[in-house]
Amino acid sequence: MSPARVEFDVPAVSASLDEVQDRFGAWWDTLGIDDVRLRFGLETALAEIAANIVEHTRRADQEAGRRYTVELDATDQELVAVLTDNGLPVDIDLAAVTMADADEESGRGLALAIAALDRLEHRHEGGHNVWTLVCAR
Repeated sequence: MSPARVEFDVPAVSASLDEVQDRFGAWWDTLGIDDVRLRFGLETALAEIAANIVEHTRRADQEAGRRYTVELDATDQELVAVLTDNGLPVDIDLAAVTMADADEESGRGLALAIAALDRLEHRHEGGHNVWTLVCAR
């Protein structure tokens, strides 16, 4: 595995969000990329999707052992994060996602991720939700 690619697995609990951000920061520091826009976009989207996995996987299925994997990869063309969870299937139409009203307490995560990325995809395969986050370089 090259330094440009890392993969790790974490439990789908709130405490994992700090670990995801810490590991993202450590990975980013190895890349030597000075583009703050790229970092902010990918890091923001990663945090939002990870938080959604933690919140909705736990709410949808209380079974112990819910986990998700984070893969981070950098190529000359793009930066990619793939999050794969073992929760129940997510039924979401990303094309229909809109920003929540200012007075609402939630509902901004996916809209923020979409705005921060060049591409956000979701699919369910093999019993897993797979989220692909892409920022073009």
